[in-house]
Amino acid sequence: MPLTDAWDWIDARVAPPPARLLPLAGCAGLRLADAVAAVGDWPPADRAAVDGYAVAAADTLGAGSYNPVPLTAAVAVSAGDPLPPGCDAVIPFEAAQAVGPFIEAIDAVAPGSGVERRGAWTVAGSPLLPAGRRLRPADLGLLAAAGHSAAPVLPAPSVQILLAGGPKAGAPEQLGAMLAALVGRDGGVVAAVEELPGDLDALAQAFIRPGADLILSAGRTGTGPDDLAPPALAQAGSLNLHGIAMRPGGSAGLGLAGGIPVLLLPGEPMAALAAYELLAGRAVRLAAGLPAALPHATVEAVTARKLVSEIGCLDLHRVRLDDGGRVEPVASPGWPGLAAAARADGFVLIGAESEGVPDGAPVIMYRFA
Repeated sequence: MPLTDAWDWIDARVAPPPARLLPLAGCAGLRLADAVAAVGDWPPADRAAVDGYAVAAADTLGAGSYNPVPLTAAVAVSAGDPLPPGCDAVIPFEAAQAVGPFIEAIDAVAPGSGVERRGAWTVAGSPLLPAGRRLRPADLGLLAAAGHSAAPVLPAPSVQILLAGGPKAGAPEQLGAMLAALVGRDGGVVAAVEELPGDLDALAQAFIRPGADLILSAGRTGTGPDDLAPPALAQAGSLNLHGIAMRPGGSAGLGLAGGIPVLLLPGEPMAALAAYELLAGRAVRLAAGLPAALPHATVEAVTARKLVSEIGCLDLHRVRLDDGGRVEPVASPGWPGLAAAARADGFVLIGAESEGVPDGAPVIMYRFA
């Protein structure tokens, strides 16, 4: 199937869970379900913006290092303290001096100097953060300052990772940590990473086990006699797409089990990475309320060497930037293993209608985080 067909299938079946009101401490990285308005003015009153002495600016007129002016009504304040009555400025400590019990100004200040006015950042009822915003730590502080203790958010989707059949005999397990990190990057929470034996019924039972919003199954997705993932998904529910026109990762598949989307990823590590980036990651992001598009920063560059491709198949080329900022291939799309990905700065996608990209041609590189 063309990759776009797989995207259409994902887009039609994956949506964020219902919104929940969560304490701010649990909202970092989640999407706001609704716009949030300020409960009150912020700051709630005129307040000191710097450490110093709150004064009436008129009392500092004419002050200078050779003409200190006594400040009989000065009040020591710290940044954030409300401004005392009768004061309209804050003179910083370095612009004043203590002479016994008295304070003298050695520099004049204007009205409003060193002062943060009431409502300078927001006034009651004004928009604070828009719906759909992914909450950053500073946003949580702003929400708290504006009077909120909780926020309406789209909860992180729960993702079950199944490792079907395990690695080849004697080989280390390479997929669990990588896929869990990718799920976290895209806004999901990994419920568990579970290694399963090469048994069709065991995998089919795992597919219908409740508790996850999405299931990623890695391994045994081909068409050989021990490739049990596709028939297990068909037994547990439905296998809707199997075989995607992309390299690497072409043996990926999509289906449903108990109404839950299941994404089948190849067991070869580089193919699993590519299938996650181009398929499973899209599903996780949509389930988290994030944009479906690839989350990578992009770099516009030109190729230093030709990138070879095949018509009919979208190719993910691992590439690096040379000393001149040009893109050169690290490995062909069909080359297995993660070593080339570790040496790469990112990847370039070459469409299924193209035979490749000649040297000196402009490309967009998706940068690995």
